[in-house]
Amino acid sequence: MFVGALAAALVLTGCNSGDSGTGGADGSPAKLTFAIASAVIGPKEEVAAYAVAQELGYYAEENLTVETINTDGSVAALQAVASGSANVTAADSGSVLGAVEKNVPVKAVGGLVQNWPWVMAVKPDSPIAGGADLRGKKIGVISLASGSAPYARAYVRAAGLDPEKDVELLPVGVGAPAATALNGGQVDALALYTQAYAVMESTGTQLKYLTNPDSLTGIRSLSWAVSARSFDESTDVNTRFLRASYKAMLFSAKNPEAAMRIGYKVFPQILGGQSAESRIEADTKSLVAWLKTATPATGTPEEFPDWGAISDQEWNKTMAYTKEAGQITGDVDLGEVWDPSLLSGANEFDKAAVLQQAGSYTAN
Repeated sequence: MFVGALAAALVLTGCNSGDSGTGGADGSPAKLTFAIASAVIGPKEEVAAYAVAQELGYYAEENLTVETINTDGSVAALQAVASGSANVTAADSGSVLGAVEKNVPVKAVGGLVQNWPWVMAVKPDSPIAGGADLRGKKIGVISLASGSAPYARAYVRAAGLDPEKDVELLPVGVGAPAATALNGGQVDALALYTQAYAVMESTGTQLKYLTNPDSLTGIRSLSWAVSARSFDESTDVNTRFLRASYKAMLFSAKNPEAAMRIGYKVFPQILGGQSAESRIEADTKSLVAWLKTATPATGTPEEFPDWGAISDQEWNKTMAYTKEAGQITGDVDLGEVWDPSLLSGANEFDKAAVLQQAGSYTAN
């Protein structure tokens, strides 16, 4: 299905979206399209990276114009990048591995979510205490094309169950639909990321979390990915995009409330018709929960090391997980998947200046 949909998209599009060089001949900005791998309903990378970079002029400083499209999960986002209907995405690293194994021309160029964000949750009074108890149960996932589906499969497989026979995966989305599915009994458990649970808990849903097996620790989640063609032809543009994004992430880590207010301005649909003041406390907590997975596990923003690095050990652990989840059938050449050569340039910015801006920023 992945290959068929991608092949059709490649025939229809045939080239990258936007300007593949440093900008127009007249010095106009390079135009990029960022494929967000979900609908914009809560604070994640679309707030901490995109909205902040857009509103504070980080893209403009890099001579970039960046717009967004929404897709249904990481696989669809990678399809958009490979076909040329988008230039860059933040996709599940396992989905990147799966795409490359199928000869889809994409490449990971920088890390984003560094700490494993996925966890299984049930209602507080549920008798389910671990993976073995999920036999015959229904597990809610964001969509069958999202990273939550392979996570759910790997979780039950680690408990000795067959994910194709012993459980049923049902797409429930995130936010209110996921909470309704769990509370209403349509599913027995949810396989979501920590920030999505923070949103649910802020609206009154109570949850019990199941412990992940050791095999699911040390795995990378989201990584920035571009098309292989873009990597070869648009090195400078991609570096500038990463630099603006990491600056925005540092700003958000230092002042998450300001980042959240900026997110409301750029993506007002997050508010769902409510006032910013009625939402800001809960949404800031939600953003902080997400940032904990997308920033180094130790230290403060002032102490964070360079952004985007992924070690070979982390990639190998991620590859082992991806095989366990059934996304790939064998080892994939990391040289085809991952190239960190842009990260040196992406980290060439004044971190002290960004921290000072974040510390003194007042939303209009």
